[in-house]
Parts: sequence; C-alpha cells; structure tokens
Amino acid sequence: MAQRAAEQVALRSVVVLGLGVTGRAVVRALRDHGADVTAVDDHPTDATRGAAASLGVELLESPSEQDLAELLAGADALLPSPGVPDRHPAFAAAERAGVPVMSEFDLAGRWDDRPMVAVTGTDGKTTVTTMVTEMLRASGRRAVACGNTETPLVEAIADPATEVFVVEASSFRLAHSQRFRPDVAVWLNFAPDHLDVHESLAAYEAAKAKVWRDLTEGEGLAVANAEDPVVLANRNATVETVTFGLEGSGADATVEAGELRLPDGTPLVRVDELPRTLPHDLANALAASVAAVAAGADLDAVRAVLRSFQGLAHRVQLVADADGVRWYDDSKATTPHATLAAVSGFASVVLVAGGRNKGLDLSELRATVPPVRAAVAMGEAAGEIEAALSGRCEVVTVGTGMADVVAAAARLARPGDAVVLSPGCTSFDWFGSYAERGDAFASAVRALVGAEGQAR
Repeated sequence: MAQRAAEQVALRSVVVLGLGVTGRAVVRALRDHGADVTAVDDHPTDATRGAAASLGVELLESPSEQDLAELLAGADALLPSPGVPDRHPAFAAAERAGVPVMSEFDLAGRWDDRPMVAVTGTDGKTTVTTMVTEMLRASGRRAVACGNTETPLVEAIADPATEVFVVEASSFRLAHSQRFRPDVAVWLNFAPDHLDVHESLAAYEAAKAKVWRDLTEGEGLAVANAEDPVVLANRNATVETVTFGLEGSGADATVEAGELRLPDGTPLVRVDELPRTLPHDLANALAASVAAVAAGADLDAVRAVLRSFQGLAHRVQLVADADGVRWYDDSKATTPHATLAAVSGFASVVLVAGGRNKGLDLSELRATVPPVRAAVAMGEAAGEIEAALSGRCEVVTVGTGMADVVAAAARLARPGDAVVLSPGCTSFDWFGSYAERGDAFASAVRALVGAEGQAR
C-alpha cells in the first residue's frame, strides 16, 4: 500500500522509534501539539524507561515484527530517531500499513516558517554550521545551531525569540524527511559513510540529495562544492545554485591571489589572516561565508568570524609542539575521506588510525601516502589499516591502549613531522565517543612531551 502524503496526515497517533536525545524531543513536541504517542525502543535501559514515564508515554520494549505491525496499523506516522538502520523491520511494517515515515524536520516544517539555513555533507557539517551561526550572531541576528547537535530542530522552534535556524542536516534526518525546504541549503562534500545504517551507498547519496530536492525556482539558494562530482551531479536544475571551491576550481566563491572572494568578486579576507589554512579549512570558510551572506549576515561580521575562528575540538586541533614535531587531534575523522582531508595540508605525516570500522573501504587510506610516511594502526580495524598501508609506508600495530599508541608514534616521528590522530574509524572499540578518544590522545601526548610541548 502506498504511503499517505505526509503533509495531509493529521498527527493524532504517532509511533516514535528510539528514545535518544532527538526521540525525546520529538515525543515532547508531539505531546505539546496534542498527539497520542507510543515510544518504541529495541534496547531499553532504566534511563529510557524513566524518560518514557516522565514524558507520559507508553514504551513498547523490544517489539516483535508482529507487535510493530499491530502498533503501526493504528498509527498516523512513524518518527524514527536518527541512526535507526534502514533494515529495521518498523520501516517495512509502516510501508505495508501505508503509514508515512517522517523526521523531526517534517514536524518543524508543519509548525514553524522562520528562515532556515541547512548544512549537509560527509565532513565539515558541524564546523560550517557553527561558523554560519557565529556570522549571523555577529550581524545582530538571533541565530541558533540545531538539528544534528545537542538541540534538535523540533526543540529549537519552541523558542519564539530565534530569527534564523542553522540546521546541521545529517543523512539520518534527511533520509526520512518527506519535505524539507530550507532558505539556504549547503552541500559540502560526499564520500562513503554510515554504511552500517544506510542500506547502500546509493541510499546514503539519495538521503544527502534531499537537502535540495524540495527547493523550487525562485525560492531557496543551493550552495554546492564545485570540486565534488557527486555533489554537482545532484544539483536541482530549477534552483539558483552558487558554487564554492579552491583556487583554479572555477567556482563562484573561491580563492584568488591569496584572498577569499564572494561570487561577485567582493574580497573577504586574505588567506594569511585566517587562523587555519588547510585546504578543507578554506573550503569550509567559503561555504560558510556564502551561506551566511545569503541568510542576511553583513560582510564585516563575516570577516570578523573568519579572522577569529579557531576551529572545533577534535578537528585537526593542535595538541602540542615539541622537538620539531607537531601533534594534532583529529579524532572526529571517522571516515577515510575525512582522514585524507586532514593530512592533505601537511608535508610529512605520521598517521595514527584505526578503531571500529563502520562498513567502509579502508583501503582508500592508501591515498594518504604521501604525505603520510609512517603510521600507527590501532584498535579493531588495525589489521585493515595495516593491509591498506603495507608496502606504502612503515606501519606499526599497537593493541594495548592510547599511551602505547602515542609512544609508538613518537618513535616514528622526526623533526618536521605532524603526528595526526585521524582514525578513519569510529571510537567504539576502545572509547565511548570520538571526544573521549581525542582527549585520551591529547593526555597521552602531553604526558609524553611535558609542559614545554603544550600547544601555543
């Protein structure tokens, strides 16, 4: 049975799948709008049960496929939490019942029409979302970063004082959105990721492409990476599109004669004025500037943020500089694509990589050589890292903890090297999060090099 058009559905009875941060925000918002909500969680904890009780909703724990079918037969919509795998039986049950699958973006679109900037991409979403938000705030606009952050969009719209929402649009949210129409929609880049959640690479690409799908002629601006063929192949031909890219890319917003420039040629800042100048830093700066100006930021505010933005934690963050070796924490890099971007701006790298692979082809890391000249492989994927780099550079495998990983990297490092923790994998073999992994790396580095090596 075909799903009913989501925009025509009255949300009287809704099933919310997963009670994480977004799931709880969705339940709260639906309840505030008068919906009867049933929550479903496959792996409930006492905290999950407590959340359901405090929200005043029934919690269906670890349901069978028959349970899901019966529940959805009487529902108006299914709202899955971000990260629920495409193979989850609830989606097939919803399809059979003709029940639309929706996202928090659909709810926000029903209940709010304030301006919105959306940012998607395999890498760089949080950085660009943060930069755009800071540029708008520096211009006197009440802007909030939301979506794939600590504040879901459906929660952010509850604040009537906000003027502009800057939405980090993950593939998990976009994939289940029936209709998403931001005023400015940025697609930064594309590379394989989240294949442990999406059913295929094509499904992941289709999810990303939804950031532009519902824009219409004369309404909305698309901002596209001129140097990414997948991004360009998904352009919506009816929508005004501005491209960004590095010098020589032919992009509308680009770098020319050592200066960042907007599409009309307006100069922003010189590259040597920026605190961070790796290639992906420049691309992010261009994308953020175009989006912020389109959303109403003034040029002086954009320039001020560009000159002051130091980057975010665990994203090629300088940890220490000692004995001619600089140590960087890029723990947020959980894909080979992110690792390639991280090392591309250095002349000579000792790479620290590994962790838990999320279904990606780690052989792509072969392309890091050069500038990578040596590597430390760690964690569950150490064998895959070693296989990828064997014969290309010296590889040392360590399976005994971060202190030993850092010690091995120090033995490989020479003056002039950058030692870069850029794992290409998730952290969930040894750590609870990429932040915990990055902090462990930084602590081990500082313990090794001493106070004189602290980042300056």
